[in-house]
Amino acid sequence: MQVRSLFLLLVLILVAATAEAGKNKKEKAKKDGSKCEDWRWGPCVPSSKDCGLGYREGTCKDESKKLKCKIPCNWKKKFGADCKYKFESWGGCSAQTGLKTRSGILKKALYNAQCEETVYVTKPCSSKIKSKSKGQFPPLMS
Repeated sequence: MQVRSLFLLLVLILVAATAEAGKNKKEKAKKDGSKCEDWRWGPCVPSSKDCGLGYREGTCKDESKKLKCKIPCNWKKKFGADCKYKFESWGGCSAQTGLKTRSGILKKALYNAQCEETVYVTKPCSSKIKSKSKGQFPPLMS
């Protein structure tokens, strides 16, 4: 009987401690939060060079905030890190220009970024000829 009571008391203490920890996290989030709902966010500005870690500034009425952000170094800088596009497959190679083209349709604009609805990208045509017969061996000579 005493073991059962001791176990029950231990469980109650554990539940109370967990609830208190959750309450502290909620209160901390409220202190950091703002009552303002109409935040305007600027672009992510890298701390050095043109990619990597940086900050994004936001304003709402007379409040301002800075958030950490990151621009991937391999990202297409032409579109900005806040505009995400869904691209279709590459088109055929143009004999006149020597370039392939494909278009992308805006999928998501982060932080209310000003993004173009459709973008076009090009890349040089490959000079290598890819063989379609992967995994096949040439016939044996007798």
